[in-house]
Amino acid sequence: MDSSLLEVWQAAASTPFNPAVGKDSQFFIAFLLLLIGVGITGVFALNRSITNIVVLGVPASATIA
Repeated sequence: MDSSLLEVWQAAASTPFNPAVGKDSQFFIAFLLLLIGVGITGVFALNRSITNIVVLGVPASATIA
């Protein structure tokens, strides 16, 4: 192993990965985001305008993606 790679490996071993969303709440958060995305998409489908594309359509597509 290269010495710089060894240093990176040791530094990574001393700082474990801590996810932003805990393991117990991942399903709830994902389901909530999906419901928000579907809801905003539904509102946009009922009332189409240029304003709603920016205000509702972009965040809804970002939530689903």
